[in-house]
Amino acid sequence: MPFSGIWHTILDELDEVPPDGTFRTPLSDKPFRLEDVQEHRVLIGYREQETTIPLKREQFETLYERVSDTPQPFDLDRLPADAEPYATIFSVHPRFEIDQREGVLKNTDSPASSSLVDASLSVESPDQTEPTREEPDLPLYSDSLLLIDALERYDPTDLETMETAELVNLYTLCSDVQRNANDLRQNVRSLLLDRLHHDQPVHGQYGSVQRTSRRNRSLKDDETVLDKLEAQGIDRERVTTVDTSKVDEALEVTDLSESDLYEIDESQYVRKADVDEEVKESRLQGLKDQLAAVDEPQTEELQREIEDLEARIDELTSFSSATEFE
Repeated sequence: MPFSGIWHTILDELDEVPPDGTFRTPLSDKPFRLEDVQEHRVLIGYREQETTIPLKREQFETLYERVSDTPQPFDLDRLPADAEPYATIFSVHPRFEIDQREGVLKNTDSPASSSLVDASLSVESPDQTEPTREEPDLPLYSDSLLLIDALERYDPTDLETMETAELVNLYTLCSDVQRNANDLRQNVRSLLLDRLHHDQPVHGQYGSVQRTSRRNRSLKDDETVLDKLEAQGIDRERVTTVDTSKVDEALEVTDLSESDLYEIDESQYVRKADVDEEVKESRLQGLKDQLAAVDEPQTEELQREIEDLEARIDELTSFSSATEFE
C-alpha cells in the first residue's frame, strides 16, 4: 500500500481523538498531548514541557518503510530516544499495533484502537460526582491507618520525650507497615518486570523505575576449577579450598575467562530511579485538605473504624502473665 494512504488514515484517526486525549510513549511511558494535525506534520507537546514538537510526515514514511521491509515486527529499541512518539502516533492506524510486552511495532490483521491513546485521563470537571470511597482489602491499608493515627496522637518529632508504650506502638506499627509494604512491593515488581523494556525509565506520578540487570557468579565445582587452573600452570596449592580472591588473582595471569571458573547468571530486578518529593508533598497536602473538609459524621465514623482496628489488634497481641494454657 502506498504510504499516502497510510498517512491519511492516520490523520483521519487523529481527528477522531478527543481534545482531552492523552498519548503515551511505548517504552518510557511518557504522556504527551496532541496539539495540532496538519497535512505534512503532527504537533505534540509533553505534559512537563511548554514547547511544541513537530513530527514530520517524512519521518513517519521512513518508519513505515522499516516496518514494511520485513515480515518480522519492528523492534522499538531501534528508535532514537526522541522518536518514540512516532511509534505511538503510527499505532493509531487500524492495521498497526504496538506490543508493549515484546517492545515491537507490527502489522495486524485484526483492526484495533491503539492501546497508547487514552481519552479518560482528562481532568475531571468540578461538577462531576466523586466516586464512592472504597477501602482496599489489604493488611497494608489497615496498618497504615493505624500508623497515621498514632503519628497524629504522638509527637514523633521528639522521640526522647515519648513514653515507652508509645515507642512500642510506633515500632510495632512501623514494622507491620514495612513488612506488608515489602510484600506488596515484591508483587508489583514481578508485574513490572514483564512490562519494562531495556534500561529506559518509566515515569509515574511520584517517581520512575527502570529495568536493569544484576550479575551474580559462583564458583564451579572444585575439580573443574583446579583442573583448568593446573592446565594453565597454576599449582593447586595456590588456590587450595578454591578461595574466590585467590582464583581472581590466578585469572589475571592466565588466558581463562570468568565463565571457565564461575557459574554466572544474571537476574532482572526493578530499582527506584527517582522520587519527585514535590509531587508527593503536593498530593499529601491535598489529602490533608480532603480530610479537613470531610463532614463531621464521616470523620467520626472513620475514627470509630480506627479505634475498632486498634482494639482488635490489642486483643490479638496482648496477654496476661496469669493466663494458663493447657
